[in-house]
Amino acid sequence: MKKLIYILPFLLILSSCMDDDVLRDFERLNANHTERGVFVVNEGNFMYENASLSYYNINDNIFENNVFYRTNALPLGDVAQSMTIRDSLGYIVINNSGKIYIININTFKYIGKITGFTSPRNIVFISDEKAYVSDLYSKCLYIVNLKTRQIAGSVDLSATGSVYAHTSESMVVSGDKLFVSSWNFDDKILVVNTINDEITDTLDVTLQPNSMVIDKNNKLWVLCDGGNETSPVGYENPTLIRINPETLEIEKTLTFDDINGSPTDLCMTAGKDTLYFIFSNWGGTAIEGSGVYRMAVTSEVLPSSPVIPENGKLFYSMGIDPINSDIYVGDASNYSSNGRVLRFRHDCILIYEFEAGIAPGGFCFK
Repeated sequence: MKKLIYILPFLLILSSCMDDDVLRDFERLNANHTERGVFVVNEGNFMYENASLSYYNINDNIFENNVFYRTNALPLGDVAQSMTIRDSLGYIVINNSGKIYIININTFKYIGKITGFTSPRNIVFISDEKAYVSDLYSKCLYIVNLKTRQIAGSVDLSATGSVYAHTSESMVVSGDKLFVSSWNFDDKILVVNTINDEITDTLDVTLQPNSMVIDKNNKLWVLCDGGNETSPVGYENPTLIRINPETLEIEKTLTFDDINGSPTDLCMTAGKDTLYFIFSNWGGTAIEGSGVYRMAVTSEVLPSSPVIPENGKLFYSMGIDPINSDIYVGDASNYSSNGRVLRFRHDCILIYEFEAGIAPGGFCFK
């Protein structure tokens, strides 16, 4: 920690002198991957500009690291947050760089970028022309024109009563409704009309809703981590909540017993009948039973034990293959060196693992 404090001024000066949009001379990676694969979004270290993108060929078990830089001779930036695909284009959200890079998902080649964000988190597509981008600090939801690749407007999320309300994190579309989780020191699900871009409803949940999915019965599931003991707004037991998107009724609230645990990365299987999530405690008090948990959407109780125990690793992210329900887990290791990705079959048997970049934080399947 002391070393980081000493070198931080130098890093700030160095980063201010670098133009991360200058394409440098480089022996380029000449890829053309038309097979099924998964991108691994590696966050890198905050303020170090060392985020990266890995690619894994699902059929042949071949992985390549740093494919964005090796293809474009262009650094990905500072803290890669997420990636989403639409029409053969991959949109990579770079949180601390305040931008979104667009690539061809087969060649990995740079297509363009969208800039002007404060701290973007995720992107969700409404049409061929329109997308929303959530943001950690802006207290607004950005509206993006996909044709011009520019910010076309925003939805004001600010609210009185708290300096923290409302930020935006996870987003899920159901009909003409966009459900937005206010994660950072907040306890709300905001409902936005995707036609007129106005907030129509606000749902009270529990502290820090971090991820959401829709199941086969068109029910919205919300995972809330409850915050932690250092939070300025307090903390509480985590919960898993089911909401009816039509009536906006909270139909079920399941409460975790361990207040020290942090459930994250709520995922859905290909059949949309089974939920998966990580239950761990990053950097805090060690907890029993940390790992990947599985629960049928028909269950009335939370699962009692992990189907994939953490066993000394640091489970940091998870993605479920939308075709065969294989489970991909990112192990952040020590956050400073390269992490690993573990691929499990749908029956939770480990079938492959490979080295990724620093802090593998997200998965995007193609």
